[in-house]
Amino acid sequence: MSLPPCPNCSSEFVYQDQTHLVCPECAYEWNPVEEAENQFTVHDVNANQLEQGDKIILIKDLKVKGSSLNLKIGTKGVIKRIIEGKDHQLDCKLDGAGQMLVTAKYVKKA
Repeated sequence: MSLPPCPNCSSEFVYQDQTHLVCPECAYEWNPVEEAENQFTVHDVNANQLEQGDKIILIKDLKVKGSSLNLKIGTKGVIKRIIEGKDHQLDCKLDGAGQMLVTAKYVKKA
C-alpha cells in the first residue's frame, strides 16, 4: 500500500497509526479522509477543475488595475498556484504581461 508524502515536509517515510498518518521526520499527524474533504478546488468557466501547472486562456478582455495595460481575449498563461479565500483565485504567468492574479471565471483550460 502506498501512502502519500507528508504535506508538511514532503517526507516519503510516512506510517499509519490507526486512522491518522504520521511523519517521523517532522512529527506531523493528519487524517487523510478529513484532508481530502477540506481540499479547496477552483473551476474555470466550463466547470473544468483547475490545478497548479495547467495552461489557461483568457475568455474576455480584462483591464489591469493601476495600469494602462489591457489583457486581450485569447491571452495564454500558466497557473503557478491557486489561492484560497480571495477574489482572484489564480496566480498566473501570462504571455506578454508577466505574473498576475486572475479570477477563475474569466479563464478556460487550454
